[in-house]
Amino acid sequence: MESLNGWQRPFGNTGLLVSALGFGAGHIGDPAMDEEYVQALLQGVLAENVALIDTARGYGLSEERIGMHLSWRRSEFVLATKVGYDIPGYEDWTGTTVSAGVDAALQRLRVDHLDVVFLHSCPLEVLEQGDVVEALLRSVEAGKVLVAGYSGDNESLRWAVESGHFGAIETSINICDQRVIDEVLPLAQERGMGVIAKRPVANAPWRYAAQPVGEYAEEYWLRWQALKNAIDRGDLSWQELALRFTAYLPGVHSCIVGTSSLEHLQQNAELLRRGPLPDELVAQIRSAFRAHDQGWTGQV
Repeated sequence: MESLNGWQRPFGNTGLLVSALGFGAGHIGDPAMDEEYVQALLQGVLAENVALIDTARGYGLSEERIGMHLSWRRSEFVLATKVGYDIPGYEDWTGTTVSAGVDAALQRLRVDHLDVVFLHSCPLEVLEQGDVVEALLRSVEAGKVLVAGYSGDNESLRWAVESGHFGAIETSINICDQRVIDEVLPLAQERGMGVIAKRPVANAPWRYAAQPVGEYAEEYWLRWQALKNAIDRGDLSWQELALRFTAYLPGVHSCIVGTSSLEHLQQNAELLRRGPLPDELVAQIRSAFRAHDQGWTGQV
């Protein structure tokens, strides 16, 4: 097995192994996407030695398609999904909805257990009530789920880490979203939690020549405009700088990038295999964020 700075990494103390790059399976939920194309894409993900696939109840046909095309290769990757909502006949964010969501995911993904199940951006007040957490933990006790996780940011994330109930978290970590690096990652690392970084390239705001008003990336674009002149990236592309920065932060085990293009996934894998950024560049990125932070909380 390679070291934490390599491609294959232990997922905290969970006993699972993940890859530095994970596949965010949101795009394949689009029903307009050709089924043969989806099959080729998913097979290509595993051929690239990507050992983490992250999906969710809310990602359209994503779970069904992973089950259809990859259930027979179950041992080759860590499978993570998210629950808590959108179960017909159930109210969102109740214990029964979480339990039903786990059962539905098992059926849709065609597996007998799920490696990691995250409560998907569950509100803090719901976490504190306890029933959704207890329902997820009962699924772990029943052997349906190996690791209970929380996916989210800010106060809810901190509560989840401090609670001791979860073995994994998924949260926004990137050059434009760094507060979690100081505020939560050290505690998660101390507790042996598996950590997945979502939005590791900050929704690639450098794609836009002008402010993308109303677009998903708008907030990160504004932050990037404030930061970019304070970072001397040399001949690195912003994509490479962002990916390598996030993937090699202490306490981060995998970073998930959603794509519908196998070529893009292969390019990202190649960038990450170049290893960590120089220490001085990492320090410069961290310093630039601290100097320009204007109350930049984690993007949910």
